[in-house]
Amino acid sequence: MFKIVTPQTDDALAAYYHFRWQYLRQPWNFPPGSERDEYEQVSEHRMVVNNDGDIIACGRVHLNTAEEAQIRHIAVHSDYQRRGLGQFMLNALEAVARELGAIRAVTNSREISIDFFQACGFKVEREAPNELGLLKRQQMVKKLDDFSLLVLHPEWCQELQNTWTETIPITEHMGIKLHQYTGKSLETRASLNKNINIHGTMFAGSIFSLATLTGWGMIFLQLKNKGLDGDIVLGDGNIHYHKPITMKPRAVCNIERLKGKFTLLEKGKKCRLELEVEVLDDTQPVAEFHGIYWVLPKEDGK
Repeated sequence: MFKIVTPQTDDALAAYYHFRWQYLRQPWNFPPGSERDEYEQVSEHRMVVNNDGDIIACGRVHLNTAEEAQIRHIAVHSDYQRRGLGQFMLNALEAVARELGAIRAVTNSREISIDFFQACGFKVEREAPNELGLLKRQQMVKKLDDFSLLVLHPEWCQELQNTWTETIPITEHMGIKLHQYTGKSLETRASLNKNINIHGTMFAGSIFSLATLTGWGMIFLQLKNKGLDGDIVLGDGNIHYHKPITMKPRAVCNIERLKGKFTLLEKGKKCRLELEVEVLDDTQPVAEFHGIYWVLPKEDGK
């Protein structure tokens, strides 16, 4: 499972900066240290790690003004490219920008990454200063206060939210809301106040329900994407808790952790799907959920 983490220790920061240098500076023969600038101390740094804790992607965001965030230094390990991790990283940085109050994001893109940022909703605004005096860039801009840019297929996402509300009442009671859907990942959030126990932390059962519904939601959206229909039921679910939730309950399901054959449903047969959901307290991983779901073909006329 891939995780978004914040480098906090000296060793983690050193590894993060080395990764940035290795993929963003070394190819152009810039020395170690050239990957840093005067904004490091006021920036939010994020990296994606695999199950072994190895860095496989990184990125940074800081505020230029109270309403504008600048996204920089997105890089993906060469062994993990073309797997959606660049967008995964960008989505995390945009989420941080929104939480900081920004309504607009800017990035200075090199020629080779303009297509990537355009596919993620950015538009070229003007030419930007060359990086390190040599690398030509274009300044690109994206609005962050448009819900349709926060979720892919907003009509599907609204249908999912309505389905939860109308058919799974616990969703409304827990304050569970779909926060972001990119096609590659689904993020949901819940209200801590509606799920708090006598210790001031989130009920373990509520964490399990949040994870279960997030997995259910990812399958719902994948059925929409494939033009299929069926009844989704949980067959088995296991969760491993690490830490309590005391601030911001979040759950993330990445499509790479979804396994199974939807083609069986096309043949009128039930299909077994297996997935994993990561639960976080703001940016801190607190639990992992492993679920087995079944999608049952709907009877004609139902």
